Amino acid sequence: MDVTLHLAQDPEADALLGRSPLAALTGMLLDQQVPMEWAFKGPATIARRMGAEDLDAHEIAVMDPEAFAALLSGKPAVHRYPGSMAKRIQQLCQYLVEHYDGDAEQVWKGVADAKELLKRLQDLPGFGKQKAQIFLALLGKQLGVAPTGWREAAGAYGEVKSFRSVADITGPESLAKVRAHKQEMKAAAKTAKAAGK
Repeated sequence: MDVTLHLAQDPEADALLGRSPLAALTGMLLDQQVPMEWAFKGPATIARRMGAEDLDAHEIAVMDPEAFAALLSGKPAVHRYPGSMAKRIQQLCQYLVEHYDGDAEQVWKGVADAKELLKRLQDLPGFGKQKAQIFLALLGKQLGVAPTGWREAAGAYGEVKSFRSVADITGPESLAKVRAHKQEMKAAAKTAKAAGK
């Protein structure tokens, strides 16, 4: 895996995301309740604080939980909720060590069936159906992982030029479109909730 991503809008962080399957999965895990760029800068920040050029699932899986939480909590914090996200990242790494010998790419490498890939992604700690579908769309649209039926398995996120998620971000312009779409969705949900009262 060696592609150019533009999710963090930061050259160093994006370079890591494009070459490291674990960094990409970790960024996706962090992508909740914080701006997208902040979430996807997280893996590079963690690697730098660990004194490494990449994330290592084996190393993270066995780190002292308090020490790892402290690493994420340092200023600037990797996430709005660094303690709970540190726990989730360690759970993800422990799962990868147990099921894929710590190699995140094995989650999707050689998988010919998109339904199987979606199931594997949903089985990852911290990945519900929506997050799994978004990551599947990212794999298909930008990382060259396109098993048969991937667009259908990714749902609306697999649509061409949908600008619904990180899977569609290729630069500042598409980031703005995705952000606008998310704001529209939030506004619609708020209106629906108010109407239901």
